[in-house]
Amino acid sequence: RAAIDGGVPVALSLPIRNVHRSVGTMLSGEVSRRHGASGLADDTISLSFQGSAGQSFGAFLARGITLSLEGEANDYVGKGLSGGRIVVCPAAKSAFEADKNIIVGNVVLYGATSGEAYFRGVAGERFAVRNSGATAVVEGVGDHGCEYMTNGLVVVLGKCGRNFAAGMSGGIAYAFDEAADFSRKRCNLASVDLEPVSEQEDIQMLCALIAKHAALTGSEKAKRIIERWDDSLRKFVKVFPKEYRRVLEARTSQPTPAFVRVIPPSASVSGVQLG
Repeated sequence: RAAIDGGVPVALSLPIRNVHRSVGTMLSGEVSRRHGASGLADDTISLSFQGSAGQSFGAFLARGITLSLEGEANDYVGKGLSGGRIVVCPAAKSAFEADKNIIVGNVVLYGATSGEAYFRGVAGERFAVRNSGATAVVEGVGDHGCEYMTNGLVVVLGKCGRNFAAGMSGGIAYAFDEAADFSRKRCNLASVDLEPVSEQEDIQMLCALIAKHAALTGSEKAKRIIERWDDSLRKFVKVFPKEYRRVLEARTSQPTPAFVRVIPPSASVSGVQLG
């Protein structure tokens, strides 16, 4: 209540079980009723959980709320994410390799509109389906990743399942193609083009996001990629929707009226210090 009424930062640590569903959603409703779509300042409410979360962890999470989970989560994590931040990583005592094991279930970030999500581990099927504005970093995805995505940014630091980018019309994805089989076996090329990551703006943003992922989750995979950055960069593939390219080209071909001030979109990775 102190955070919602007066903007006083609040931090809590709580256990969680898989019977606890839609954790954070009613809280987001309270924030939205009081502050509207703008929510609160980032990290005003920081909630840390330990255990196994039920379905829809962080659904419709409002700006100003950060949910951190040490454990794993079921399906629909971050469904309708609306400006908040979600961080999921394995329990500290876990012995398995995070980037080779499932950490969150299916249909993660379905219909997300804004906000950030960082997952130290692999997500199930239909990751970021219909994402329309959120930024996410994950260490692998199942089939149909970024299906029907219309906006936002997704970075996959591991293997993708089949049919990646089916019906994707907007936003950008970056896939770490270690096995060099992304274009042949993993991606649906009907609506997207694949490119190397060569533009300096793309390189800086990608590196900053991976560094932020490492800082927030302790990801060993992300740290290795950064340490070997020149070699790692050559293995990334940029997934660029053809329709999105057409729109961008149409915009650049039209002169901007003198009275319009163009403000670039935020990359939402400010404050990251790169080594």
